[in-house]
Amino acid sequence: MSQPLIRVEKVSKIFKTKDNTVEALKNISLDIEKGDIFGIIGMSGAGKSTLVRCLNFLERPTKGDVFIDGKSLGKMTDRQLRAQRQDVAMIFQHFNLLMQSTVIDNVCFPMRINKVPHHKARERAKELLKEVGLEDKAFAYPAQLSGGQQQRVAIARALANNPRILLCDEATSALDPKTTSEVLTLLKKINETHGITIVIITHAMSVVQEICNKVAIIDRGVVAEVGNVLDVFNNPQSDAAMRLVLSSGSGEVPEMKGDHLVRIVFTENSSYEPVVANMVLKFQSPVNIMFANTRDIGGIAQGQMVLQLPDDEALRGQMIQYLKDRRLEVQELSSMKEFEEVND
Repeated sequence: MSQPLIRVEKVSKIFKTKDNTVEALKNISLDIEKGDIFGIIGMSGAGKSTLVRCLNFLERPTKGDVFIDGKSLGKMTDRQLRAQRQDVAMIFQHFNLLMQSTVIDNVCFPMRINKVPHHKARERAKELLKEVGLEDKAFAYPAQLSGGQQQRVAIARALANNPRILLCDEATSALDPKTTSEVLTLLKKINETHGITIVIITHAMSVVQEICNKVAIIDRGVVAEVGNVLDVFNNPQSDAAMRLVLSSGSGEVPEMKGDHLVRIVFTENSSYEPVVANMVLKFQSPVNIMFANTRDIGGIAQGQMVLQLPDDEALRGQMIQYLKDRRLEVQELSSMKEFEEVND
């Protein structure tokens, strides 16, 4: 088996101030394969932005190491690190453009630092602006552009030196939903066209579901769960993943007070059958629908619903088996108290 493009090995990061010590990351280990669009998701303060800065040693881990193509960043000199970072570009939430420079000069900036000849840099910049759909804005200034256009300029600039890895730190958080979808579509196209491995840091499960093939859930500085996006959506194994799946990008977990709650997941093939209605008719017992939504994950329609089942234990067991017999994912929610506390 080939080695991963990025390996995070037992990384911890401690920040010390005069008054206290904060352990932002605790023994994080991850493998990111070449060509992945890998999501790192967590609530605010989970440690995800610290983690992404450790991937290129902009933040040096307190413990552990990061390997790119098997090469240890921790053993590199500052000069070697600077050279390695040419392979690892970043885009940010607030674009970080040079406001006094034109769009084309912004894209040329990293090439100028690398002493690329002026005419070659301009030619490359024009190609990239065409790729991101901004060839007609080459001589505009960032203040004349919308937020989505500014992020496209930032993406073009990030691609200027032909990186192999693109780190996106909350790159769509400042954008409206329509523009977010457009930027994510562009990133997916770049991944497919150039084979660039993309790591997306976000707090929104909707972003992960729209573009990523793999995801790591970060909770209080640790990896709570990691896997294929579809697997994590269908069958989250941790409370942190369940909170994010139920929040569906809204940032809030729906309030669901009560006992005997189950979550069921519908796939494209099962969403046409009125399973819940048929179950109520079969067992002659009502259920409460506490929550429901649908998502498109990797081009596959997925839906989820949280039901409150009857108090009768035997009847409840029969209903759960009925749902499972129809090839639905069924999870009994035993820790909804924690979800309610998060939502209070």
